[in-house]
Amino acid sequence: MEKQKQNKKNFIPYEAIDFGEAEMLERSEQFFQYMDRRRSLRFFSSKEVPLQLIENLIKTASTAPSGAHKQPWTFCVIQDKSIKKAIREAAEKEEYENYHGRMSDEWLEDLEKFDTDWHKEFLEVAPYLIVIFKKTYDVEEGDKKKNYYVNESVGLAAGFLLTAIHNAGLVALTHTPSPMNFLAEILKRPQNEKPFLLIPIGYPSDNAVVPDLKRKALDEIMKLY
Repeated sequence: MEKQKQNKKNFIPYEAIDFGEAEMLERSEQFFQYMDRRRSLRFFSSKEVPLQLIENLIKTASTAPSGAHKQPWTFCVIQDKSIKKAIREAAEKEEYENYHGRMSDEWLEDLEKFDTDWHKEFLEVAPYLIVIFKKTYDVEEGDKKKNYYVNESVGLAAGFLLTAIHNAGLVALTHTPSPMNFLAEILKRPQNEKPFLLIPIGYPSDNAVVPDLKRKALDEIMKLY
């Protein structure tokens, strides 16, 4: 009991937000309608994006929950053209192998609707690339410290980031060249960090198009018990 009281001293009051039920329903519907317009894009403009905006997006991503509040993520922001070029060249090398033998016929068939190939010019066109690294463990004063639910935590942060990007009026693509070890090598990340996701971010190009896709209906994704 005494230990519980001691822990309580490290807590602060939670300030609840009370909109009222009617406003909650309205806000939830409006937010869904707005988020339903989010699309993954492969056609970017080279128009500059303020760095402060990118910083705000990453701060938003960092509000995601994480196992034991370890926050096992690093967001690497790349605007240097030479580094973006190196990333594109390495990614295209891996993607060429994927499209010419690594991917199964079923996988390639599933990708046909996106009309993609191994060319990834958007990695140089987009004003920023954000590479999310997952920290498999932390290092404090030379000692390894365990992180918990790393994939789940970093996945949640990535979702927060994509939501923030759309909310800011920008577009993004979740790019996962496989394998992705070249990202750690190019960016010289420490051994405890592994690449999780590569996200080009910017404005859409004037001629941007997206596949005509439909999301699953509510009754296909939700089961009420």
